[in-house]
Amino acid sequence: MWLLNAKFVVGVTGVVRDDQGRVLLLRHRMWPPGRQWGLPSGFAHKGEDFRTTVVREVKEETGLDVETGRLVMLNSGFRTRVEVVYEAVLVGGELRLDPSEILEARWCRPDDLPEGVQPVSRSLMTDRPSHSAS
Repeated sequence: MWLLNAKFVVGVTGVVRDDQGRVLLLRHRMWPPGRQWGLPSGFAHKGEDFRTTVVREVKEETGLDVETGRLVMLNSGFRTRVEVVYEAVLVGGELRLDPSEILEARWCRPDDLPEGVQPVSRSLMTDRPSHSAS
């Protein structure tokens, strides 16, 4: 079975909101110019619960603590990537960016976003979709 089936990496994203309803956006160092702003995200470790991935990635990238909520998207992504997105809420921590990955962080309202936001991030912030499989 292992040889006959595709292998995937799992990218996990958090739509992190604060108590004012603003969403955490990060300007990622390694993303293409003009499309560097997006939601906190990273790859799941083998055997890791995807909710834990959100908590870990947000903590590593920003120093903030979050609690995950409902699943808002499940998609097959580009080539051999599966994309998983959860809602999350800020519960604590102190903003300390990982400069090797993140250039800047902003709390934004969906109607006041910086230039260069990834289209999927914009959609997740404004549409608040229910989970889907593609």
